[in-house]
Amino acid sequence: MPDTYEKLRVAGAVARETLKAAAAKRSGVAVADLRTESGHVILPNGSRIAYVALAAEAAKIPPVLDAKPRDPSKWRMLGKPMQRLDIRAKVMGELKFGIDMKMDGMLYASVKLNPGKGQPLKSYDASKARAMPGVKKILEIKNGVAVIATNSWYAMEAVDAIACEWAPSAYPAEQADHWKVLESSFKPEFLGKEWRKIGDIETGLKTGTRVEAEYRAPYVAHQPLEPLNGIGLVTDTGMEIWVGHQSPRFVQWVAATAIGLKPEQVTFHNQWTGGSFGHRLEYENVRVLAEIANQMKGTPIKLVFSREEDFLQDIPRQIAIARHRGSVDKSKIVAADLQLASTAPLKGLLERSGTPSKDPDGQLAAGLWNVYYDIPNFRATSYEAQGLSPSTTWRSVGASTSGFFTESFIDELIHAAGLDPMKARIAMCTVPHYRKVLETVAEMSDWKGPLGNGRGRGVAFVESFGTPTAEVVEVTATDRGIRIDKVWVAADVGKVIDPVNFEGQVQGGVVWGLGHAINCELTYSKGAAQQTNYNHHEAMRIHQCPVIEVRGLENDPKVRGVGEPPVPPAAPALANAIFAATGKRIREMPFNKFIDFV
Repeated sequence: MPDTYEKLRVAGAVARETLKAAAAKRSGVAVADLRTESGHVILPNGSRIAYVALAAEAAKIPPVLDAKPRDPSKWRMLGKPMQRLDIRAKVMGELKFGIDMKMDGMLYASVKLNPGKGQPLKSYDASKARAMPGVKKILEIKNGVAVIATNSWYAMEAVDAIACEWAPSAYPAEQADHWKVLESSFKPEFLGKEWRKIGDIETGLKTGTRVEAEYRAPYVAHQPLEPLNGIGLVTDTGMEIWVGHQSPRFVQWVAATAIGLKPEQVTFHNQWTGGSFGHRLEYENVRVLAEIANQMKGTPIKLVFSREEDFLQDIPRQIAIARHRGSVDKSKIVAADLQLASTAPLKGLLERSGTPSKDPDGQLAAGLWNVYYDIPNFRATSYEAQGLSPSTTWRSVGASTSGFFTESFIDELIHAAGLDPMKARIAMCTVPHYRKVLETVAEMSDWKGPLGNGRGRGVAFVESFGTPTAEVVEVTATDRGIRIDKVWVAADVGKVIDPVNFEGQVQGGVVWGLGHAINCELTYSKGAAQQTNYNHHEAMRIHQCPVIEVRGLENDPKVRGVGEPPVPPAAPALANAIFAATGKRIREMPFNKFIDFV
């Protein structure tokens, strides 16, 4: 939205005024006497000329480049709920996703790849698989084996029967060793960047009462409902590929590179995706599909990853540790020194896409440096851990971990200073329209201080992707565990383009953030991911889901997106609420390792 909103408005205005100019030329009336409505130019006498009837004439005249977008006060559609064109097909189950695609003469493929991500296959025994129903071929590919069969189930069953010996992972085999690498990464040689420095941090830390805390966030899988899949057809002249992906040019480049073609020899047909959350910015299914289709030249091949293989090959969200120090004196936060060690999600993605960067990973530090509180001595520093499992973009990227660390620590400092968590944040906030977001969520939740009787509220405020978002979570400590009762969310997006879509995006982001904070982690043993299905990497269930009240503010001068910003505040708001209700401070995700939930 932030990237395209103004560009598309200007493009639409230029098209509108150019079509009016064409209509004026055809009808012999002044442009000023024309207006537009519902895809037509309206003449002074009320007659209508459809845009499509004017398109050829408009293409022959100079575009009206000084056209002005319509004033928001005159909007007819923007700012109002609109029904998506695809919504009926989705609701009725008629929309074709990538996994639904079929072609005449198609065969099916499933794969077993080295769980060490990118490491080779040493040997395999496919004798059992060859005798199984529907099996057409067994293929060796770069990092594993593939079965070609007459349907996807036969292919998955057969590939599961292949015994493989793998080369060891290039990354630590056991999860404990991943944490050890992170713990040892707070050193100058791993410095990413000192992103922000205000005042004299060391002097500030010596003033008043010192507060220190360490926070942790694990690897987390993307777990979209639709597993990785695609159809590939290689001929003597090139390749066609049908796959749902977030980066079309990347698909062409990866497929071409895998089988020795030029990118222009690859025709890409993008498909609807059943979820991605950053998963489909990676390329493993594209490379594997190209290799298989190249060995089955002339035959359309439909590749479908099993759920387990999708988890095993997932390049997860970054793992991270934060070591924060601060001090409070005379009911004020005097200093905050925020330090983070993590894998670099954006840098890794760029390197794998053939565009490596030597710059510090800015996404790694999102939610760490952009703290808009009046703290006189402040420093934010990131360290980039080396030799760990690669990480990639995941809904809200770096802010999903750093937001939890930062807002949890700010809450600890506020409590150490004897202040109210909401009032203190509002008083410290340095940006007026950001402060309004906090004031709005305070008003929505009727914040009046501690609730008592085993109930608690927590607040968190994170700016990510330019969108300031504040959330209040209310919980009750019951005999069976923590119950999440309600969530209030306020976000300033400049303009709420579609109120219903806005509300849905925010609610979805909150559920995503809460569910992963409570339940999810991806751990490694013997070089392989241990969580390979939803029963061990569980999203939030409907019985856990609270009522979520949403309000959009329009004070920002720019239009902002809302797909990712609701995620980062969810975890710290919940952790802060649990502390308010129980006195227990949770500093590591997932929370269910430390406390039960209803």
